[in-house]
This record gives sequence, structure tokens and C-alpha cells, in this order.
Amino acid sequence: MKWVNHNHLYYFWRVAREGSVVRAAEALMVSQPTVSIQIKELEAALGHALFERSGRGLRLTDSGQIALRYADEMFTLSGDMLRALDERDERRAGKLTVGVVDVIPKRVVRRLLEPALLPEPDLRLICHEDTGSRLLADLEEGRVDVVLSDAPIGTGVHVRGFNHLLIECGISFLAKPAPARKHGPGFPRSLNGAPLLLPSDHTTVRQALNAWFDAQRIYPVVVGEFDDTALMIAIAQMGRGIFPVPHVVADGMAKELGMELVGKTEAARQRFYAISREETPAHPAVAAICAGAKARRK
Repeated sequence: MKWVNHNHLYYFWRVAREGSVVRAAEALMVSQPTVSIQIKELEAALGHALFERSGRGLRLTDSGQIALRYADEMFTLSGDMLRALDERDERRAGKLTVGVVDVIPKRVVRRLLEPALLPEPDLRLICHEDTGSRLLADLEEGRVDVVLSDAPIGTGVHVRGFNHLLIECGISFLAKPAPARKHGPGFPRSLNGAPLLLPSDHTTVRQALNAWFDAQRIYPVVVGEFDDTALMIAIAQMGRGIFPVPHVVADGMAKELGMELVGKTEAARQRFYAISREETPAHPAVAAICAGAKARRK
């Protein structure tokens, strides 16, 4: 019975993935001859040539293509096993790593995390803020336990994950007292020509607002567009315009920032999701976030 040395197979896999012995040796931090010897010993054990010369580079043979498919599966499963064991240790140690899509207001993030943080004061929380696509890649690779997003995973995204709706609500408009009192009466028609600070066009809330403005035939003056909600709010505190926030945090935000309500609509909606790798989250803190949101919606 033939036996495969997994160290030899790993070196083969890295060469196939890197595209050359030189790059594989650099990635593995070993000499090129060491890599070449490992490949030759694997070929001798299998009885098949795995690479052939193609110009100055290497090309997989038919046998090499077959070996690579199996090596991909083996080392992917190996990585999954290590991540599962690491996650088990982290859960025991009370650690939660969260990816937060950068357009979600910080007050919403706090509200979403409360069910996990309040009952576990010693929980170690690590938050990474980035774009949705990058955070989903982090989720797939096991670098975060959950992603908090303003949009579910779409059918065109090739990432395995499960959407858990946490909040669905209408949108409120806040401003400093002077513009709020000027544009509050007659809302929403009063937004015609009003100075608005809005999230960028690529965000789901902006798309919902654009559709609502069109349906209502409202034509505000957009004086600022932002990827970062915190920056949008900071500019609003200078009295530069009216800005939208999820209704569930509007009262607290108005009080905290010295703002007043201009008006609110239920026709334009915001939704926030927890995205996990499992349909039923295994991490207790992620499960608590999902359960807390479900309890609030009842």
C-alpha cells in the first residue's frame, strides 16, 4: 500500500498555489533545493510526475491536477479543524470577535451587542470595522465570529453564511434645533430644498431613501455624502444639515447630541443583520445577540 508523506504533499500544494518553486520557498521560508527535493520524493512515492516545465515556469500535469484537487480538500479540512479548535478555546476564554460594516451607526452597534455584553461583563470584545465584502471574507476565513451588516448576504456573493435579522425599523431625520424647527413643519414636503447629509450611494439606507424621495417627489439638496456615519454626524453637529438615523436609536441620539427630530417615516426602512457561519450560531455570544434581537421583536 502506498503511503503519502503529508509534508511532501504540503510542499507540492504550496508550489501549485504559488506558481513556482521560488515563491513557494519564500513563503515557506526554506531553500529552493529543499522544496524541489520534497516534490521529487512525492512524485517517486506516487509514481507520477506532478509538474512539467513550461517556459521558465512549471505547469501541472494531468496527474498533478488530480493531486491538487485532493490536496485542496485535505488542507481546507485541516484549516477548518484548526479553526474549530481555536474557536472552542476562544469561546471558553470568553472572547468575541465582531466585524462591523462601517456604515452602521455606533449606537446601533451598541444596541445589537448588548445581549452578549451585559450578562458577560468579562467577555473580551474585539471589533473590526470595514466594508461588507472584506468582513465576509474574514468570516469565511474564521477571523471574525460574526458580521454585523446593514444588508444580508446576496445570492451573488460566494461566501457561505447565514443571515439573522436583528432590527427592522423606519428612518428618523435629526438636525440642530434651528434647521429642525425650520424644516420640521409640513414634513416630509418640508425636505424639498432642505440641506441633507446622507450616507453614500452604495449603502442600502441611501438606496431606500432615494426610492422614498422619488416616490414622494421630494428633492432635497444633498450637501454631504459619507461612507462613515460617525463623520456624517460630526458634520451635522456643526449645523450643516439634516441627517437620517434608524428610528430605534433616534431619541437617544437626539438627546445625546443636542439634536431635534425633524420627522420620521416608516415607508423607508433600515434592516440590520448578524451574519454567521452556522445557521444556528455555536458561539454563545453570537447566539445571545440573535436571541436578544428576536426577543425585542416580539
